Amino acid sequence: MERGQIRVLIVEDDDDFAYLIQDQLTRQGDMEVAGRARDRRGALALAQSLEPQVVLMDLSLSAAQMDGVEAARDIRIATGAKVVILTVYEDPKVVLEASRRAFASGYVFKSQFALIPETVRATARGTTPQEWMILSLILDRLSPAERGVLDYILGRTPEPVSSPKTMANQKTSILRKLGLHSQRELLRVFRSLPALQE
Repeated sequence: MERGQIRVLIVEDDDDFAYLIQDQLTRQGDMEVAGRARDRRGALALAQSLEPQVVLMDLSLSAAQMDGVEAARDIRIATGAKVVILTVYEDPKVVLEASRRAFASGYVFKSQFALIPETVRATARGTTPQEWMILSLILDRLSPAERGVLDYILGRTPEPVSSPKTMANQKTSILRKLGLHSQRELLRVFRSLPALQE
């Protein structure tokens, strides 16, 4: 890999579409396709071993469900990679909800195939408007007090004035609302997200 290139992992069960993505990205002078996975298990294993900066995640890795959401969550919890959702669904509510649950940094409709390189580039280089929007949806699930506790856990504000029992209850509530199991998972997910702002 040349210095400064963006490492990308493709997670896509459709061989033809995966080939088109790979061909498109390898034509970019600043990108390298690190690998390709077809399912949730393979995606996590490759993301951990290859350490991509961006993962392009098919929202539906099987015909039955949107299992790309869980695959994306696995990767966000276990690695430092950002995830961009690829989807044939173009209902904004469906895609935004999936992106929120996946802790994704953005999404691209498969019908907008030409936008993939620029989306990858923008995602790797900083915080995109899509990422801010998805973060806002994530944080909207938390109360103002829980937002304050989250800021404290992330080391961005002083400790809130609350009793130890109240703090413990708020931490538990944050994890439950975000579908996470521990403070460690919380830190891993939010480490690559932008600083929380009103």
